[in-house]
Amino acid sequence: MHPRTYNDAKVIGESFRAGTPVIMNLTEMSDAEAKRLVDFSAGLAFGLHGSIERVTTKVFLLSPASIEVQAEGHSAAVPAGSSPFNQS
Repeated sequence: MHPRTYNDAKVIGESFRAGTPVIMNLTEMSDAEAKRLVDFSAGLAFGLHGSIERVTTKVFLLSPASIEVQAEGHSAAVPAGSSPFNQS
């Protein structure tokens, strides 16, 4: 998803809540709104036992609890929620 404003948080939340992994590309948002959306997404992931991971500077992956993420070139899967998100 390419959200442009914080108002797009509802669509992201509904998709994630339905069990769909969500990739958020925040490059078209201001830094302040992007931070606000990342904060919302981190709370959403925490509340639903999923995970949030930074892919690049302004791209994040939200994974539901039922999804395992495997990095390319790695043989072992990383269980959802096993890597904490650092907002700093």
